Amino acid sequence: MNIGIIGNTEKETVVDAVLRLLKLQESLPLEFYLHQDLRIMFKKHKHIYSHKKLFYSADKLINEADIVIAFGGDGTMLKAARIVGHSDVLLVGINLGKLGFLAEISLEEMEQFIRDILNSQHLIEERTLLNVTIGEKRESHCALNEVVVDKNGSSRLIHISVYVDNDYLVSFPGDGIIISTPTGSTAYALAAGGPIVVPTTNVLIVQPVSPHSLSARTVIVPDTKTIRVVVEHISPEARVTADGQQLQILKPPANIFIQKADYTIKLAKRRDRNYYDTLRAKLLWGSDIRLLKGKMK
Repeated sequence: MNIGIIGNTEKETVVDAVLRLLKLQESLPLEFYLHQDLRIMFKKHKHIYSHKKLFYSADKLINEADIVIAFGGDGTMLKAARIVGHSDVLLVGINLGKLGFLAEISLEEMEQFIRDILNSQHLIEERTLLNVTIGEKRESHCALNEVVVDKNGSSRLIHISVYVDNDYLVSFPGDGIIISTPTGSTAYALAAGGPIVVPTTNVLIVQPVSPHSLSARTVIVPDTKTIRVVVEHISPEARVTADGQQLQILKPPANIFIQKADYTIKLAKRRDRNYYDTLRAKLLWGSDIRLLKGKMK
């Protein structure tokens, strides 16, 4: 099995984690292809740093890999999803961060999970992506978590109107709006007051950000719909981001079209753990907050 490796280069622990994975080659039929961004992190490990056939560009890595393992947190998983793109390559997240809704395999679980994949003892879960089209040039981008239209740091509110297909939904002044996938419901949309949505649900979430209106509320729509966000002419400039990556600064009036992408990201998952297990673990449901506070002192 060919494994592509992507990692968060801001985490020093990535080196030890990758070395731990590479060691599995001694006992398992594995070939490794590291993303070229990782190379500089292995400068102290000359036998790896000087290995020219070990580090690859994103395109070459995807062409060779059967699965891609992302070391880091959910941000690293979002980067890996952009690299994987249309390829149908399986994506695995090894959590070196804190929360980890996407990167949910711990370093301690990694070896056994690799063995499970080799023995086809894993699940494959498909996740919806968003396709966002911006402005007159109709530039297109994808997002696994969310597309955000906001006021680009201005102290002034932007004025937004939202349409679902051709049906008018709502207008409001505020800080912005989030269009989220179910996967992204536990990301920015949750921080903005949105609901938690099971990732396999076929919906999109329309989540206002600090609306200057008591009537602007979260709306959940079928993912067969196209959502059009209009930044009205009385607004200051607006920013469009996808999974935290700035796409464009727009001068109003402007139209942004968001719809379900025509491909999915495929995540390799453990058979003995479901989404509700992950929610309880990550959100500390059922834990006594008084005990947690005692441990923090």
